[in-house]
Amino acid sequence: MKQESADFSWRVGAHDARDRLDVWLSKKESPKLSRSAWQRLIRSGAARINGKTALPNSKLTAGDEVTAVLPPPDKTSMIAEEIPLHVLFEDGDIVVINKPAGMVVHPGAGHRAGTLVHALLYHCAGRLSGIGGVERPGLVHRLDAETSGCLVVAKNDDAHQSLCAQFKARSVEKIYLAWVWGDPRRPSGRIEAAIGRHPIHRKKMGVSGRGRAAVTEWKVLEKRGVASLLECRILTGRTHQIRVHCAHLGHGIAGDKLYARGRPRPGLPSPPRQLLHAWKLSFDHPRTGKRIAVTAPPPDDFLAFASQLEKTSLSK
Repeated sequence: MKQESADFSWRVGAHDARDRLDVWLSKKESPKLSRSAWQRLIRSGAARINGKTALPNSKLTAGDEVTAVLPPPDKTSMIAEEIPLHVLFEDGDIVVINKPAGMVVHPGAGHRAGTLVHALLYHCAGRLSGIGGVERPGLVHRLDAETSGCLVVAKNDDAHQSLCAQFKARSVEKIYLAWVWGDPRRPSGRIEAAIGRHPIHRKKMGVSGRGRAAVTEWKVLEKRGVASLLECRILTGRTHQIRVHCAHLGHGIAGDKLYARGRPRPGLPSPPRQLLHAWKLSFDHPRTGKRIAVTAPPPDDFLAFASQLEKTSLSK
């Protein structure tokens, strides 16, 4: 079946005035495209300001109407791979996967095979939405390679746009489990701290007054001496949000080599990956409107870590 182009339209708010067009568009959740991809589209005339052609560095003004017409996605050259997937929910419009830790979500530098996308191309026989581009078919959101758990994928463009709109409206409920070092003083809390790119380490994020608003609600589920199990509910979806917020709280995620350096102390268990798990995901079904709630059971390494902590405590 021939795929059609997709039309998008936005209105620039006062808080976005003076932003560059390419930067502003790259922050959009739907369609989720890189800044370089938007630059190519802008130069081709596919993205405009008030109906007029623009440049990637064109400055926006409050009230401007920005439109984009995305061409039909090119046929992917990626080869589907028969990789086992743990499916939590599936029908003709969506599939929710319990992504294992260690699996990269989409192709990129150093990861041209064995990704979740390669597995999905086989599992869904190529029936995935094309809005995300040829290397990210079906992807509505992402998880870090080392993060496990719930990830929803769209099988068609209508489902993709519906899910993206729900993520943008913050109506998707996202609850994570995280083992963190230390014992928080309070049983629960709310972190409201903007997150932006680190000024020096470009692969690292951090709390920044110039970043984008980010909100995480947390509560302690278990305490195991030197570490605690937190339930984290994120109201926004910034890059590395829970990892950055937990470190900002003073309780970095166990096994997180980027944000929780210096841990653990000698004699404590050393997790092979960041112990962060996308536990629960709830959203409205794109076609029926029925609320869908899925849960990915905690992985074995979460249970093993708890057991190691208990043994460490008993040995003292």
